[in-house]
Formats: sequence, C-alpha cells, structure tokens
Amino acid sequence: MSKAVIVGGGIGGLATAIAFIRQGWEVEVLERSARIAEVGAGLSIWPNALRALDELGLGDEVRARAAEEGLAGIRDSKGRWLSRSDVEAVRVRYGSPIMMHRADLLDILRAAVPKSTLRTGISVSEVRSDGTVVHSAGTSTGDVIVGADGIRSVVRRAVVGEIEPRYSGYTAWRVVITPTEPIGDMGETWGSGERFGYAKLADGRVYCFAVANMPAGTPGGGLSELRSRFGTWHDPIPALLAAADESALLKHDLYDLPDLKTFVAGRIALIGDAAHAMTPNLGQGACQALEDAVVLSRVAAKDADLSRYDTLRRPRTQMIVKRSRAIGAVGQLSSPLAVLARNTLMRLAPSSAQFKALAPILDWEV
Repeated sequence: MSKAVIVGGGIGGLATAIAFIRQGWEVEVLERSARIAEVGAGLSIWPNALRALDELGLGDEVRARAAEEGLAGIRDSKGRWLSRSDVEAVRVRYGSPIMMHRADLLDILRAAVPKSTLRTGISVSEVRSDGTVVHSAGTSTGDVIVGADGIRSVVRRAVVGEIEPRYSGYTAWRVVITPTEPIGDMGETWGSGERFGYAKLADGRVYCFAVANMPAGTPGGGLSELRSRFGTWHDPIPALLAAADESALLKHDLYDLPDLKTFVAGRIALIGDAAHAMTPNLGQGACQALEDAVVLSRVAAKDADLSRYDTLRRPRTQMIVKRSRAIGAVGQLSSPLAVLARNTLMRLAPSSAQFKALAPILDWEV
C-alpha cells in the first residue's frame, strides 16, 4: 500500500489526509501542536470549495453546520452602497456560498480521519527528496510527502529553498460575538485605509473582521482601538463592537507568498498556505487548500510523477493570490482623491461586473 506523510494538521492537511485515504492510501499526519484546534474566527466556503468537500464525502455535513452567506455588497462608512452583489445570479450559476466557524469545519475534518493516523506534538525539522521526514520523534517515510504546514513552511525549503512571505501593508482583527440586536446579511464597508465586515454564523453569533493600514508588528490594537476607528461607522457596526469581548479578539498582520517556481520536487508536494498563502480579500484561502487536497490525491493515485499537480494547481492559485492582493490594495486606498475615485467607479459599475469577476474562481470543477 502506498503511503502519504502529511506535515500539518490544519484544514488543508486533514482534507488531504481524507482525500488520500479515499484513494486507498495509508496516511500519517504530523502536527506540531499538542492538539489539533482552530482559532475563533469565521470562514467563507465558496461553491468551488463545496464541490471539493462533496468529493471528500463531507459536503452535506458541512452545509448542515453552516449558514448561507448573504452577499450584500460593499458600502462606505456612512452606509451608502458602493456596489451590490447579484446574489441570485451567483446562487443560480454556482450555488450558495456558506459561512461557518473555522473550528466547526476542523471538527468535521478531524472526525473523518482515523485517530491512529494523527501524531500531535511532532515538530518537523527536515524533509528529504527520498521521502524521509526528520522530526522530533525520529523519522517517517512515504511515497508522497505533503507540505501543509502553513506560510512559514519547513517542507517548502525542500522544494524551493527559503522564501520570505510578503507583508500586505495592513493588519486584521477578527472576533466572534453574540449580537444584542438582529443584523441583516453579510456586509463589508470600505473607508480610507480601513475596512470592516460582518457575517452571521449558523448558531446566531456574528463573525466580524476589520483591517487597517499600519506597519508590521505594530503593538496594541485592542477593542479600544477598533471602537475608535470604526465606532462612528454605519449601523450595525457600533453595536457589534459594543458587544465584543476583548478576550475573544484576534489580531494578525496579513502576509502572502510571492509566486513559487514549482509546488513539487520529486516526492514532495506543497498545498494551502505553504504553496500559495494569500490575503483574505476573496475568502479563498481555505477553499484553495480544499481544492489542492482533492487534486493532489487524484494525481498521486494515478502517477508517481507529481508534476501534473503543479500544472493543475500553480497557475490557478497564483492567479487568485494576485487578485486578492489587488483587491486589498484598492480596498486599503487612503488618499482622499484615490478613495473618491474608487468609490465613484464602484458606484458606476454594474452588479454583473462582480459576478463576471468571480467566474474564473467559482467555475472550478473536481
């Protein structure tokens, strides 16, 4: 029986384990954390990723624990619409995107992987081209080694050497709250060098996120800063911030990866953030990792040469990285004249423009 050793037990790593198991492979997952857990944040799962989850046999279970995402559109800080999403066109053509808590998706994936395949508390130090993985508990060997170990990937060094992630120029806050009053569909608001968004989860809670331009590593930035930045923006943003709990707030600088020359080297393949970490502006980070899992397992099951995986995945994911970075650059404009021009152009653009822009991303089939 062929064996895959997967470094990283996050969403991408577990999905890849499930995909290989469904192809009849033996699987070993090495995770450096003592337990597999996810931070308190929401997650958009677009129709392309739902097709991947259907391929893994988990689509219905995921949908049952998620809320349909209402694609309302984008407003300015006073609540005036800059663009409206053609919700029905997306639903008819591709199916409805959903929103769920990241921890819920991780729970579903973890439950589908036999406990005997998961090894936690294992730190990987080296991956060799012959399929050997050197780690804190010794070594593991496999016919395929999968780097699912994130943007600071150790496995990536064996494929393309040292690659430094790129700082986006802005940081992000995320928090899940219990609202004190009902809210409408998902919304995103663009200001001057700042953005704020919110979406309902299936259990009635609301996932909120915010981004602001600032140097990497800027200290502080708790709820007091969020309320200072966004507390005068349109409803329901002030009420959402008033209901937020400081202990639940997460703050992270946002990075992505420059284009890698390849995702594979011999028996080694990279997936998810290890291959194509992207800013969250398109909500496609986890979605692309799910696609990776399905495609890699199919390629590996048919051929020992993994180059087909690189051919199928690298152009697509690098296109999405570029698009997400470009959207972030537009959303984070801070010059008054640039913001005015951006907002004017967005108001003039037909709703069909956004629908057409999504087509190359959502059109993916297994």
